[in-house]
Amino acid sequence: MLGLLGAAGAGLAVTPALTGDPALAAASDLALDPKTQPADPGNYEAPTNLAVDSQAKDAAISWIDRHSDDIIGLNDRIWEFAEPSLAEWNSSWAEAQFLAANGFRIQWGAGGMPTAFVATFSNGTGKPVIGFSGEYDALPGLSQEKGKPQHSPLVYNHDPYAPSYGFGHGCGHNALGAAAAAAAVATAAAMRARNLDGTVKFFGSTAEEQLVGKSVSVKAGVYDGLDAFVDWHPASSNTTGWGSSNAMYSVAFHFLGTDGHGGSPLGTRATQDAVTAMAMLTEFLRESDQAPSSRMHYAIRETGKAPNVFPTLSSIWYFAREGSPARAKILMDKITKCAEAAAMATGTRLQHRLMAGVWNQLGNKRGAELMHANMLQVGPPTFAPADQAFGKALQRSNGAPETGFADKINELNPPAPVFLGGGSTDVADISWRVPTISMGTAHQPGGTKNHSWHHTATAASHAGHVTTLAAAKYLAATTVDLLTQPKIVAEMKDEFARRTAKIKWKSLLPDDYQLPLYEPPKWFLERTRQSWPPRGVTWPPKRVVSTETAPDLGPELPPSNLPPLD
Repeated sequence: MLGLLGAAGAGLAVTPALTGDPALAAASDLALDPKTQPADPGNYEAPTNLAVDSQAKDAAISWIDRHSDDIIGLNDRIWEFAEPSLAEWNSSWAEAQFLAANGFRIQWGAGGMPTAFVATFSNGTGKPVIGFSGEYDALPGLSQEKGKPQHSPLVYNHDPYAPSYGFGHGCGHNALGAAAAAAAVATAAAMRARNLDGTVKFFGSTAEEQLVGKSVSVKAGVYDGLDAFVDWHPASSNTTGWGSSNAMYSVAFHFLGTDGHGGSPLGTRATQDAVTAMAMLTEFLRESDQAPSSRMHYAIRETGKAPNVFPTLSSIWYFAREGSPARAKILMDKITKCAEAAAMATGTRLQHRLMAGVWNQLGNKRGAELMHANMLQVGPPTFAPADQAFGKALQRSNGAPETGFADKINELNPPAPVFLGGGSTDVADISWRVPTISMGTAHQPGGTKNHSWHHTATAASHAGHVTTLAAAKYLAATTVDLLTQPKIVAEMKDEFARRTAKIKWKSLLPDDYQLPLYEPPKWFLERTRQSWPPRGVTWPPKRVVSTETAPDLGPELPPSNLPPLD
């Protein structure tokens, strides 16, 4: 997240890959002026005069203050639902209802995904058109009691052989969606009050944790027609920037074999051996096949459930991240070869399926400067002593320095001249279609991470509420400036045009891409007035079923392995 928001490292040289790889080059400031090096973080000074005081901005921030209980209520409801990617039935409905109650028109099923929607408010001429991003999916295994600094899963699934924890908002998407929805509504309220021209579009996005929702919708044209896109994500600092992220491919590998018994395993095509072999082979890629900017990780999703039952199906799911789509594909191709080798060695049959593919993010320097100016104008989050005590207790439980929640706005710095990789986001695909601004607030204390129970604990705590409301104000204030300062929008678009002049975005998803959908409950389809399945989706999907036979072990040996007597 820090890399994406522009944490810079001084004294690093520009690598040849920066100019050799078009996607990396476009994300570099070399794209703005090829004759110069990227800005030296030590010499850069962020402009301070971009955020304008206005009655419209005051109206937007005032709306957030007056409706803080409603915003926090939405935040906490989504936290309590804690629904997985592509099945956020209650969460997406709550988000959409909040917007509909405040004058937004809702269109469900964006990009063919039932829990994705577009909420629209328009005034006057309807121009410019500004987009907001809302997410609401949770993560497996991260259930945690809110406000508790010691690990204590809220949902604990008892199994004496394999206990597990429930889903939890360990990435803070409950706050992400609530703050963005609040900012969209606050902006609409300011537009009504001050008669501002423009359109606000809120994109309710499913399955960000699986990097599916936005990339599918961008390919389908759902985000077309925007002038700017404003985004945020919970973080450990209050910061913005125009750095990049890692492109990523997501592929699920299925190995099909035969039945077997632990007491008589001979003649089994063992799929558990296949996933184990694949995991081992890919580990050997790390030393000589992965650059510092790359990341590779996996989860074994399906295999044996008992030592004496050999599964006929085992599955392992991989992410391959790199600084550009081309580099990420090379890494995933190597992973696929490891899968093929594992299948060959174990005599199993391999099937694999592309689950997601996203670009590296394209930042916008002018947009980040506008956001930073508004963050300074609004001011940092104000944490109570109890909040800081809670943050320090979380840090103590994680073995991190006890500094509490960050209560200052970070300086705005250029991205590090050498890209060393990091996270991925499906916002990246949006950023190649429209100028995009990204921002983070100190929603968790430093030394704790996204995708952890520590973040779940903060996401519905008082400290989390403080930063959620602050994020809503930063987003709304910046958007009001976009509506009232056409010069800045024009500058953002000009920068975007220069960065993308030598590269054309193309979705990493093929035309025959299969949406990884779950069937919605009947009540959800009725409320949202959707039919099932979506257009172009075959339901039920083709089953992955083993039809393998036992391997040939050769002719039977004679008794005692001795030749017969004449």
